[in-house]
Amino acid sequence: MLTNPNPRHHTPDHEAFRATVRRFVEREILPHAAEWDEAGGFPRALYEKAAAAGLLGVGFPEEYGGTPADHFYRVILAEEMGRSGSGGTCASLMSHTIGLPPLVAGGSDELKARVLPDVLAGRKISALAVTEPGAGSDVAQLSTTARRDGDHYVVNGAKMFITSGMRADWTTVAVRTGGPGAAGVSLLAVERDTPGFTRTELKKMGWWASDTAELHFDNCRVPASNLIGAEGQAFPLIMRNFNGERLTLAASACGAAQACLEDAVAWARERKTFGQPLIAHQVIRHKLVDMVERIEATRALIDDLASRLDAGEQPVAQTAMAKNYAARTMQFCADAAVQILGGSGYMRGVRVERIYREVKVMMIGGGAEEILKDLAARQLGF
Repeated sequence: MLTNPNPRHHTPDHEAFRATVRRFVEREILPHAAEWDEAGGFPRALYEKAAAAGLLGVGFPEEYGGTPADHFYRVILAEEMGRSGSGGTCASLMSHTIGLPPLVAGGSDELKARVLPDVLAGRKISALAVTEPGAGSDVAQLSTTARRDGDHYVVNGAKMFITSGMRADWTTVAVRTGGPGAAGVSLLAVERDTPGFTRTELKKMGWWASDTAELHFDNCRVPASNLIGAEGQAFPLIMRNFNGERLTLAASACGAAQACLEDAVAWARERKTFGQPLIAHQVIRHKLVDMVERIEATRALIDDLASRLDAGEQPVAQTAMAKNYAARTMQFCADAAVQILGGSGYMRGVRVERIYREVKVMMIGGGAEEILKDLAARQLGF
């Protein structure tokens, strides 16, 4: 490995877990990544394989089949999955990491018992639906409504760009149950077969292996027992969930950047130009050093965040900045790797080509770069 995770924060158990995730990625994802990308999806059986390897339950309560874990385990999981260079596969395989946390934090014991065990065992799939055709990061402006009618809510509206939207058995949906603004926002757990709940598949620039959908709710009757937390109290749950997602995205981007570095170095050592290996040229060596520099700096930011979160802090601004920085690191390394591989790096089926296509979603998903800069500025008092 060309760069090493910071060992100061990692115990032998952390590194054993890293080895487990890496073996899973090398055995179950890497050999199929190009095929699944072209097919636009991956076998549903992969969820149960990931659960059996201990990957789906990381950070979730033990009583529902999870494994309590500190933030370093979550970072390691995201980074090693990112090294697969198949962001679409990883996004859908791990969509429960954004679909379930609000339920864990605010759901009733009965609702958690109904949803969590099957999802953490890989038998069912969870997704999160917040973004709408007319409202993305500005959650307080969402317009999907849920009107109480007896022991049900009647849901109407639409959600956009939903990861695992086509496959999900349970979708955590942000709805408006009250007046305007953040105070009117609630969360409901919606089952896939609810009458009036339909999906339209979306085609994307990258993440081809991840099913992404627009969701439609037409007078969907959702049991009131599926309310997550109290009415009008969902906004803080959503914001905390976003912060967790941004840390995961940062670690995943760092892993993808690492993959670009590894492939670029391997190619530069093997490829010969003008009678010598490509890596013998100073301009190539400098480009590789620039990649290492950015990866090391990104990893240091992420490790610092994990430490602070484990200490009970809520570094919102730093999380936003780390996600932006990691996405730019991925962008730089993907561009450099494709340039070093030349024509071979431009071919479909090559890991760096796939990562290059996936850069933009990392700069948009979880909050666009511009939104996160504004968020950081407000948190820092600017």
